[in-house]
Amino acid sequence: MQIVEMLKMRKKLFFESPYVEQVPKTFRFDEQLIDEAEERLKRFAPYIAKVFERTKELDGLIESPITFYEPNHVYIKRDDQLPISGSIKARGGIYEVLVIAEMIAKQQPEFTHVTNYEAFHQPFWKELFGEYTIVVGSTGNLGLSIGVIGAALGFQVVVHMSHDAKVWKKQLLKKHGVTVIEHVGDYSKAVAQGREEARATATSYFIDDENSKWLFSGYAVAARRLVGQLPKRPTVINPLVVYIPCGVGGGPGGVIYGLKKCFGEAVKCVIVEPIDSPCMFLGIVSRQYDQIEVADIGLTNRTVADGLAVGRASQFVGRIIEPLVDVFATVSDDELMMWVKELHAKRQLFLEPSAVAGFSALQRGKEKWPNGTHLVWATGGGLVPDSEKKNYLADK
Repeated sequence: MQIVEMLKMRKKLFFESPYVEQVPKTFRFDEQLIDEAEERLKRFAPYIAKVFERTKELDGLIESPITFYEPNHVYIKRDDQLPISGSIKARGGIYEVLVIAEMIAKQQPEFTHVTNYEAFHQPFWKELFGEYTIVVGSTGNLGLSIGVIGAALGFQVVVHMSHDAKVWKKQLLKKHGVTVIEHVGDYSKAVAQGREEARATATSYFIDDENSKWLFSGYAVAARRLVGQLPKRPTVINPLVVYIPCGVGGGPGGVIYGLKKCFGEAVKCVIVEPIDSPCMFLGIVSRQYDQIEVADIGLTNRTVADGLAVGRASQFVGRIIEPLVDVFATVSDDELMMWVKELHAKRQLFLEPSAVAGFSALQRGKEKWPNGTHLVWATGGGLVPDSEKKNYLADK
């Protein structure tokens, strides 16, 4: 049975990609952009430490720890603990806002007097940034990241959100002074509307989750930082196996690209998507990339994992990571909710449904790579309010 037919049937899959390069050699992204991202994040670290209390102990670094999950070389990458927005989107979303802020600042004569970026907390700069609007389309976490940092800098921020976005995320954005525009349609329609709105004025900047190289660069920095967190460097015989949820593809794509550049054939990357929203899986295995959406094969794009409710993959990410993804896997909503509850009951760990997707592929991965070190990338859940947690954890 062809793999697309199995996707149509909503099967739980663990599909080894025929397109992966076992010795990675095809890298289609400008690595200089990732170098620049590392340096820019360092420049802004004094500002981040000044404005966001939780980052002071890391001197303004936006980073998360890895923790043990099982004693036999299984870890969790705790992006739910990322400061500011509690999800992987803090890496790319916050970074692109910093790119925009620096670009605007450099056009001002006053910038020549800035020796420490902590200065961007001063009223002059906040008033300047307030003359500009940042627009984004989001299912939730990207909008949160951009909204919180954008509002802190002084920008006007408008977030176009799909019907799948959680109410509490919309309310939190509004609390930060962000304008939220809701759409009856899905994620792609929210993005399209945001893009059109931003084009209407010269003082608007659209952050495009489907196409942004800045977002991609910010995510890729995570892989470089992971090098120093692992207990030992992986090898071909003892590989690092990373399981990461995927929506439109920017976050996991950037991380995977960075991992393959850092570790080469010593890292294996597993993308996990909901059975009704496997847009990256479908785009790559069909070789149609962003020219096909899940509705084309009869899938609903409805999932409890709101951050993964994306029907069409990123225009450029699919082609970039096609030779770098080792396995595509799918997971049902029932299994996602089972993992949410199990992690909380056994580990006192709360992750939102989209963030637990990687756990569903862990057993198959351990069977395939028994000598590996396994890392499940927990992509979010740090800001979920207690009332919402109770809803997720309640027996239904």
